[in-house]
Amino acid sequence: MTTPHRAKPIVIVIDAAADQSYLRTRLEGAIDRDVRTVPAPEVLETIGRPTDDGPGASTDGASPRGEPDETAASADRSPPAPASGEDPDTIVPGAVVVELDCPGEIQTILQRVHARMPAVPTIVAPREGSERLATVALRADATEYVPTERDEDPIDRIVSTIRSRPASDGDGGQYHRILANELPDEAFVIGEDGTYLEAKVRPDSADLYSVSADELPGTTLADAFPDQVAAKLQDCIDRAIRTEDVQSVEYEVATTDGCRQFEGRVVPIEQRIRGRRAVVWLARDITERVQRERKLRSRQDQLETLNRINAVVRQVIETLVEAPARDAVEQEVCEQLVDSELYCGSWIAERTGDGRLAYRTGAGEATASLDLVGDSTVGCECPATEAARTGELRTTNRILDDEFVPEPVREAAREDDVRSAIAVPITHEDATYGVLTVLASRDDAFSERERAGFRLLGETIGFTIMAVKNRQLLFADTVVELEFRIDDGATFSFDLSAEYGCTCELEWAGKTAEGRSFQYVTIEDLDGETVLEEAMAHDSVEECRLIYDGEEGCTIEMRLSESGVRTLANHGATIRDVTVEDGVGNCLVEVPQSADVREIAEALTHVYENTQLIARREVDRPVRTAAERRNRILDRLTDRQLTTLRLAYYGGFFDWPRESTGEEVADAMDISPPTMHQHLRKGLKAVLGEFFETDEY
Repeated sequence: MTTPHRAKPIVIVIDAAADQSYLRTRLEGAIDRDVRTVPAPEVLETIGRPTDDGPGASTDGASPRGEPDETAASADRSPPAPASGEDPDTIVPGAVVVELDCPGEIQTILQRVHARMPAVPTIVAPREGSERLATVALRADATEYVPTERDEDPIDRIVSTIRSRPASDGDGGQYHRILANELPDEAFVIGEDGTYLEAKVRPDSADLYSVSADELPGTTLADAFPDQVAAKLQDCIDRAIRTEDVQSVEYEVATTDGCRQFEGRVVPIEQRIRGRRAVVWLARDITERVQRERKLRSRQDQLETLNRINAVVRQVIETLVEAPARDAVEQEVCEQLVDSELYCGSWIAERTGDGRLAYRTGAGEATASLDLVGDSTVGCECPATEAARTGELRTTNRILDDEFVPEPVREAAREDDVRSAIAVPITHEDATYGVLTVLASRDDAFSERERAGFRLLGETIGFTIMAVKNRQLLFADTVVELEFRIDDGATFSFDLSAEYGCTCELEWAGKTAEGRSFQYVTIEDLDGETVLEEAMAHDSVEECRLIYDGEEGCTIEMRLSESGVRTLANHGATIRDVTVEDGVGNCLVEVPQSADVREIAEALTHVYENTQLIARREVDRPVRTAAERRNRILDRLTDRQLTTLRLAYYGGFFDWPRESTGEEVADAMDISPPTMHQHLRKGLKAVLGEFFETDEY
């Protein structure tokens, strides 16, 4: 009769900073063993080497067949007596459970426990499992890896491992168990020659592969991948075995869901499996991560390009301020866009009388494309002509494949390696001066943000051209006076004069700093009430307000949806007089000598279809000195008006806040406040009239 063998205790290794084990209480309730906790730094001092109890003796309370001896386990649950010669405080464990999350500590403890007690089962049971911890357990020959935070109860797995003998035939059975149960990714055991020995695929991804995990063992990398990919993966296996270190590699796999990207982590196995060196291959699907990274890199590239484009646009805009003439403005724009190295060509064209585009200037190495538009008028339908006609920006990001682009344009683009083009209308308010076309040698060169930058550039060029024209007119000694006759204009003044036989005369037209356009019109021989009623009912009038209503006529302020006056101003013309009588208008404007009269006439025709240029005259402007202008103003003021203005000015009446009130100025003149204000207003009107009524509107 044999003496019952005492069951050895289970040792749980805990973190030195932890107060207690997360598993001890639950493990004590699940197994008839003594369960003890030992801080990690005290493991080697606490655990002693087990003794040999004779043939067939079990180190963990199991029968010689490996079946648990419940009788022996229940006979004596007290700690076993220490072996002869051992410290009575040491523990001879039946199993070691490592409850740590630090890979370095886990590896060190397992290596030393196995060196001292190779037959004792070891279980790695971290609170939070990870691929790295599983890999460490795998390489350090842990009997089992059981992360505690899983849907499955870890206690059952730990007890099962303790009660069953681990495989000890050196064939890598422990690797198979870890692959089959714990690793979160696709996992394979692959021999040094590239032959699959074991395979595990997650159930939710099994449908992605044409070969099942059960069919994979016995095949090779060359059977599963194209030659180039298989060679790349074999090199990674060779490197892992040679260096005895974990390697990683990214590769593509053809699946039923298309081509997907994987990251492989290759862990060399120290033991030989079936007589050969082998590795554990952990494959993680990183397709979504790769796609995110690609999108991020694409956005970063787009942002960098956009920043460069914005820098070019800002630089161009800065140079436009000092441009002396329209030709210089346009040439500077084209050259700076090409000098940025973002674009291979750019050119500017203006509209002709028949609706085509006439080349003005260009720059860049896209010689075939520039020659196509430079040698003749662009008459074919292309993004540039469409942009000129509609006033809207047009983009062709794949010009070689766009069937709507004429073949001559595509042929020139093919010769210049032009892939994308953008046509930017050069506009200011309702005036279109031409089109800027920019060419790029990359596909999809013009994103929405880039288009916004070019839209701003087109508006800035248009504003600059208008400003240059106005500057030329302002400082010119000799100007060109143009007189137009307009029949049956479809605007309020024409319809009103035709119906009531009245005369409408423009007093002033302009716009505020906020861009709101106004016209002040005096109507003779018609009362204000009738004018307001007709204005409110007319389609061309957006707003109308009565300014003055007298016996012989009235003056109104109004905003029109479309105005020939505004069109002329946008083309650099100064309006001298506009009169409409009996439905026929007469318009007198001044333009600089360099102005394109045909362009101005065409612009006015777009608003008033029946427009005719009836006179063109060169007029010398009189040169006035500052003293002459001052004397003219003084001649228009009475003594009372001049005295009132001087007292109000020097007394601080016009300061803010005021230094003197109207009553104080009136007391100084010994007149009543209403009389003072009457003199003040008439004096101010005389001064302002010298500027507004004798100069440009």
